[in-house]
Amino acid sequence: MKEFRKIGVLTSGGDAPGMNAAIRAVVRAAISSGVEVMGIFKGYSGLIKGDIKPLAIRDVSNIINKGGTFLYSDRCPEFKTEAGMQKAIETCRAFGIDGIVAIGGDGTFRGATDLTAHGIPCVGIPGTIDNDISSTDVTIGFDTAMNTVIELIDKLRDTCESHARCNVVEVMGRGAGDIALNTAIASGATAVFIPEVPFNEEAVFEKIRMSRKLGKRNFIVIVSEGVGSDFAPAIAKKIQENTGVETKFARFAHIVRGGSPTLRDRVLATSMGAYAVDKLLAGESNIVICERNGRIVANDINYALILDRMYKGKLQDGDLDGFDEATVERMRVECQERHAELELLYEVGRRTNL
Repeated sequence: MKEFRKIGVLTSGGDAPGMNAAIRAVVRAAISSGVEVMGIFKGYSGLIKGDIKPLAIRDVSNIINKGGTFLYSDRCPEFKTEAGMQKAIETCRAFGIDGIVAIGGDGTFRGATDLTAHGIPCVGIPGTIDNDISSTDVTIGFDTAMNTVIELIDKLRDTCESHARCNVVEVMGRGAGDIALNTAIASGATAVFIPEVPFNEEAVFEKIRMSRKLGKRNFIVIVSEGVGSDFAPAIAKKIQENTGVETKFARFAHIVRGGSPTLRDRVLATSMGAYAVDKLLAGESNIVICERNGRIVANDINYALILDRMYKGKLQDGDLDGFDEATVERMRVECQERHAELELLYEVGRRTNL
């Protein structure tokens, strides 16, 4: 088994509240096991350029409560090239880095699996507010993002009530509707539009018209950005034209990514960070740390990436070639179960406050 004397930790892709808590856990869990930790700044870009420095226990003090990532993040097209990969490998050798914990989304995991294939063992941790990593029930940052949305919607509702308005709110989530659906239920929204479930615009108009007749003054409609970049402002216009209710549009955008992480995200990030170090030092790599049914577990990164494509309907020719029939069937079952859970939640919302 490979002996680890020094490991690196990086964050890549979009930032998420709780990333700092995960970094802190990685550093302290590794040091407690007698392993040095190198902080890699600006993601894979920093790995290529050697923007790296040692991290001691006190270097990660007082960051568990801070949003963003103190290691910073960056997009790095160069890392996707063989030349960029070779620079990254040379950097690892120059700094004596025996393995890496990479925190981020699916793009981060693709980079991690490429590094593993080139001889640098990697473990991934899912840090993204979108909750769009299909192999895990929840991602770091998701809970905080939802709470931020709820806080903002509660403020908007005050104004909607005062002026008898409707407010259409677009929230982040990329191709996933998890943030939109959960916050719609929690805020008592009149309607929600997400990419995973078909919707009926006329039914929404009728509901607003009937609710207005019954004396309701304020209306909140939540839209996931995955429905389309032009959909939310367009539906706001349609609502006003079809119901006579003055309607405003708000795009929360990147404000949802910021802020101090919730207790849930701090505990999740800490648990995943410590578990990632344990797995890496035990000789396991090319894995992603997940939460499944309340337990922290590890999944093969290739499995996680292909499962994600299957769930999102983005499978490409040859994606399933490396898996046996039983594994492919297990993927299909997982996708069906995840979608069924989302549809059940959508139905709960429809019957209660949507």
